[in-house]
This record gives sequence, structure tokens and C-alpha cells, in this order.
Amino acid sequence: MNTGILALNIGSSSIKLALFDAVTVEPVLRGNITDVGRDARATFTSRGQTTVSERPAADIGEAVRWLLAELRELYPKGHLAAVGHRVVHGGTRFDKPVRIDAHVLKELETLAVLAPAHQPAEIALIRDMQELLPDVRQIACFDSAFHRTQPKLSQWFALPRALSESGIARIGFHGLSYEYIASVLPQIAGAHPCGKAVVAHLGHGASVCAMRDLRSVSTSMGFTPLDGLMMGTRCGAIDPGVLLYLQQQRGMSAQDVADLLGNRSGLLGVSGISDDVRVLEASDDPRAREALEMFADRAAAAIATQCVALEGLDTLVFTGGIGENAERTRKRISARLRWLGVELDGARNASHVPRISPDDARIQVLVIPTDEERVIARATARLIASSPQR
Repeated sequence: MNTGILALNIGSSSIKLALFDAVTVEPVLRGNITDVGRDARATFTSRGQTTVSERPAADIGEAVRWLLAELRELYPKGHLAAVGHRVVHGGTRFDKPVRIDAHVLKELETLAVLAPAHQPAEIALIRDMQELLPDVRQIACFDSAFHRTQPKLSQWFALPRALSESGIARIGFHGLSYEYIASVLPQIAGAHPCGKAVVAHLGHGASVCAMRDLRSVSTSMGFTPLDGLMMGTRCGAIDPGVLLYLQQQRGMSAQDVADLLGNRSGLLGVSGISDDVRVLEASDDPRAREALEMFADRAAAAIATQCVALEGLDTLVFTGGIGENAERTRKRISARLRWLGVELDGARNASHVPRISPDDARIQVLVIPTDEERVIARATARLIASSPQR
């Protein structure tokens, strides 16, 4: 490979990455760096070979320097055409990928408060890459952009119109994942109709999206990634009066409430054990069972709600870490939707095959692994092709 596109998908203490050939936009290497802030662990897989190494990385900046050194060793003759970054919050303005300049970066900083678990780290990573690779184009690909096709009233809250028009609206997230699913769904669905599809992206963060003809028309997340479904450590939708009560009567500060909603709730908060479905499934503690049942309840209710926007349902898709791997969670959710016509084939569900519903089911149920890095790479390739380096 002579010229590549590096796709970066950052977490609070991890970097997920993929290196793509800039011409074919096919992956030549995938990897991740985990446990940043401690003894970080890097795993790279290329051409069927996996390499693993460990070293201390105090922060994302140090991890990025390590990453670039590893890439130079693995591909000494290659050079980067561009780096594509997953950026969670693009507000209502950013509805497509953009080249990052000082003006764009300033706007991303104003939105950082709305995604504090993601955006500050993403901005720090972008700045590190600009410093380390000053001649390489940096592209922002927004997790919120896919949802800008929604009708205006689907995006607005029932607030005074001036607030909605100022950008306080339902933004929606996981858009890179949903865009990938939309790109492959027709082929995987085959002859079965998929014009009315609900996709459930279930992972540490979780949301559902209604797609009409592969375009977003409604989603469960709102102004921030805190809204909607119960998640790993986030509570999801909550009566706003609870927040007022916690501040006015319990004396909690805004930061206390933010920490409660984002870091101490969800599966972790309800179970008191873990935010990991695998740990909860293996536990005999009744609190673990309650957390899993609540998660399934909230997910099923959100899926049913999305059917209103579609006026029906042809296809239900599970994706994300939980959606792709937790067969018992898929079973729990689907059982709550039997009245809607959702049914599973038990053997298929346990085998994690793409289609987990019976052949004659009215609603097709699929499991499709997502690939956000491929979406980032494709978008980056299109953008640099349309605006060549000067």
C-alpha cells in the first residue's frame, strides 16, 4: 500500500482504528489501543496476522505517538493521504463530513459540553494529529449527521419555537453505525422488504433508529447522548422533574447530576455490579437479572415507538457490541415485541447468523456487525477526491 486513509474512532481510554487503501478504500489493517492512562495494550491485525504489544501511555496524545510509530514499522513505505475522525456531536449545522480547519475546530469545541464523555477527547486527538502530521488532511465525520434527514418536527422538542430554531433539538447519534447498516441492508435483506426498518445499536451506548427507504426519520437519542435507552452507565430518558428535584431538594450540583446520569446509572446503577452484559448474564445476583430485564424493556419500548414514524415495520436489525453478541438480550427484547409480529428462530439466534427470524416470518430480524471505520474511510475518500490537496 502506497497511500492510505487512517480512520480513528476514539473512546475515553481507547482508540479503535483502521488503515484503508486510499484507492480501493479496503482495509489493510485494523487495530485498537486500550487502557490508555495505564499500561496500554495495542492490537493490530493485518492479512490474518495479529500483533500485540504493551507499553505505558499516560494519555491519548502519547498513545497516538505510539500508534503512528507502529504504523510506520508495519508499513514503512506507505504514507497517509488523510485521517478521518469520528466526531460525536455536530449539532444541527454539520450534516456531512468536513475538512477540519481552525474555524471548524472552534465550533466543535462549543459543542463539547453536550458530549463530555466523547468530544473533548476527540478534539484533543485531532489537535495531536495536526501537530504530528501537519501536511496530512484531517477530516471530521459526524455521528449526528445521518439524522439530519429527519422531518423538522421529529427533531424539535415541545419547547418555545425560538429555542428549537436556535439548535436545541433532537440531534441523534450512532449515525456512522446506522449509515453502514443502511449501506448493506438491501443486500443482506434480499427479497424481503426493508423500506421500513428499525435498527437497534446496542452497546455501552445504545439507541434505535427508524429508517424509511434507508434514511433516518426518527431516533431515540436527543440533544445529547444521555437520552433514550437505558445504557451501560447512562440512565437514558428520565422525567426532567427528577433532575430539578435532585438539585433543588437534594442539593446536588449540575456536575453531580451529570456524573450520576452519565457514569453511575444504567446497567451499572440498577445492578450495582457491572455495566457489562456478559458479567451480568453470568451473575446469580437477582439485581443483575433486574438490570437485564429493564434493559430489554426499555429497548423493546423504543423499537415499538419508532414504528409509529414508519407506520409499520418490515425489518428489525440488531447491531453494536450487545446487539451483535448477546443472544439472550436479543431474545428478551424480541419476546416483548411478539405482539408486533417479531419472532426469532432459537437455533439461528444462538448461532449469530445474519438472519435470526424464521423464513416465513412477516418481520425479518437480522444481526449485522457494524463498521464505523469503513464509513469514515469512504467519506474521507470522497471528500479528498472532491477537494484535492493544493
